[in-house]
Amino acid sequence: MREFALMRELIINIEINGKKVRVGSIIGDRPEEAFFLYDSKYIHMEDAQPVSISLPLQDEPFSPERTKNYFEGLLPEGFTRKTVAQWMHADEEDYLSILSGLGRECLGALQVTEKGQSIEERGYRVLTDDQVLALAREGTTVSSTMVVEAHLSLTGASGKVGLYYDDHEKRWFLPKGDAPSTHILKQSHVRLLDIVANEQLCMLTAELLGLDVPESFIVDPGDISKEEVLFATRRFDRIFTETSEEVTGKRIPLRLHQEDFAQALGIPASKKYENQKSGYLKQIFDLIRHCSANPLEDQLKLWDILVFDCLIGNTDNHLKNLSFLYSQDMKSIRLAPAYDIVSTVVYDGATRNLSFFIGNDNSLDRIQEDSFRLAAKEAGMNERLCLRRMKDMEKRFRPALDKAAEKMISEGIPGISDLKEKILLKGYKRNGAD
Repeated sequence: MREFALMRELIINIEINGKKVRVGSIIGDRPEEAFFLYDSKYIHMEDAQPVSISLPLQDEPFSPERTKNYFEGLLPEGFTRKTVAQWMHADEEDYLSILSGLGRECLGALQVTEKGQSIEERGYRVLTDDQVLALAREGTTVSSTMVVEAHLSLTGASGKVGLYYDDHEKRWFLPKGDAPSTHILKQSHVRLLDIVANEQLCMLTAELLGLDVPESFIVDPGDISKEEVLFATRRFDRIFTETSEEVTGKRIPLRLHQEDFAQALGIPASKKYENQKSGYLKQIFDLIRHCSANPLEDQLKLWDILVFDCLIGNTDNHLKNLSFLYSQDMKSIRLAPAYDIVSTVVYDGATRNLSFFIGNDNSLDRIQEDSFRLAAKEAGMNERLCLRRMKDMEKRFRPALDKAAEKMISEGIPGISDLKEKILLKGYKRNGAD
């Protein structure tokens, strides 16, 4: 790469079986010109795997558009991205500079560093109770500060931060250097005050219905009645093994690679919603069919997620909220657990249009059994099997929601009864269903 020596270079590493491996570089001074190029040594490694389905192994560089579609997909969106850019004195549209600043700890197993950039020694700094409370109270401003300090890049528009949780000490720690986090914490929202309880209620209901979801819990560092709470999710792309090393007295989890469906399809984050019917449903089922190590099981899991989204009224389950999870050696790909599950329709003014079309409809008010039947056909699934699973979940939904609500009420979380009734009132109800 001698002809690129004078250009800006971001070095892309990936963790495989706990070992950092250089896979390539993003080369270019400006986002509209920068391209990704695999390292020739990596390509010729035994059992080398691509970092994305949309970026297959090749000697030639990828276009700036394909490079940006994948790597910008690692970054936060919305207000968080704007706030982070301001902290870094970077242009909000300059994804290269933001990625350079945040790339030590991304979703999945990738790590991004600027060529010649020094990296702080890895470790963990304990957060005081007041700091955790400030994270709950102040929202995105505090989380953005932590994101910059720890060089954490988490996708999505909501205020979130990756932290390390010590189960024995019951304390939270901020990762330093390239140390991995174990949990993702999200704040409540100034306009959606019960969003934390909402997500926990939906996650518990999903788990009771048999959906694969990560462990989650509500962190209450302040006054729960004032929404001074956080929503914590254990990262499924981080695992502990018997050989896990220790640093500053903390066991370090291994990173598992992950990519969302927008990245896998080469679609930019700006097009993560299917506003006009574009075949997203067929594309994501085809992805699973061709890439999953267990395509039948994962197709059924995805179908169940889509049905559940309708039942709770989650209109925000877009392409970036569905992911593939890779094995430690990168050789096997499976559908990742469901995440970011929230009943969005309970809020005034929220859209009732889903992120994907179900058959020819994307409105909860127009979707009928025939919509699901056509969706199953388009997905290449057995229609009778899919409709049977849909009706079974409909039947079990209310009891599961009741049980999840009872659990949260017993834990002293306020507003759950009202929230449950809103979900039942505003979620999907198929004509003729009980």
